[in-house]
Amino acid sequence: MNTIREYLSLSEFDAILFNKEAVMISDEVLNRVNDSFEFLRKFSENKVIYGVNTGFGPMAQYRIEDEDRIQLQYNLIRSHSSGTGKPLDPVMVRAAMLARLNTLSLGNSGVHPSVITLMKELLNRDITPLIFEHGGVGASGDLVQLAHLALVLIGEGEVFFKGERVETAAVFASEGLSPIKVELREGLALMNGTSVMTGIGVVNIHYARKVLDWSLKASCAINEVVQAYDDHLSAELNNTKLHEGQREVA
Repeated sequence: MNTIREYLSLSEFDAILFNKEAVMISDEVLNRVNDSFEFLRKFSENKVIYGVNTGFGPMAQYRIEDEDRIQLQYNLIRSHSSGTGKPLDPVMVRAAMLARLNTLSLGNSGVHPSVITLMKELLNRDITPLIFEHGGVGASGDLVQLAHLALVLIGEGEVFFKGERVETAAVFASEGLSPIKVELREGLALMNGTSVMTGIGVVNIHYARKVLDWSLKASCAINEVVQAYDDHLSAELNNTKLHEGQREVA
């Protein structure tokens, strides 16, 4: 079991993504996220704050009326859920979700604690949001891809569950899960980040390490088979190089 307290390590990502170990959230994190949410809720009263009561991007100059603030967040999620192409590999989606969960758990985003609690449940129950390959370029975050994650969290869109692509609402109903309710700026907080490219990077690191391990073992086996000289692997020679990886391999 892996408990989120601060930053997850690569080994913890591996355990959760590839060994399907459970992820838990410590009480410390829940309190930290709740404190952040309560601070933003109180601080935003009678103030103009980007993404809370303003438009986005070039529309930031426009004030949003209080009665429209929550709808603004839902509109942001739905309008950006416009990905195209093939679905991302489920392990990459899970990696992205875990990266976003870790970021929001730091307590700097002002989201309601229900957001990270539901994300944890999706990971542990192997409910994977449908996210498409194309649509966002990461220039201001993986907006389109993360919008599809946010869409699932509000109970809409589609997910992969038990090998099938199904409506999110149906899975939530069968699993007894409730979608989040937007409270302040959950739409913006979920979407404006680079968690998808980070998740893909984490998965690629996992596979790259495996390829490196296999290539080293194959190289060693070939050297043994052909009875090659091993002078080039000597500690004296390789210690003259200031390349830690080279010395470790030798």
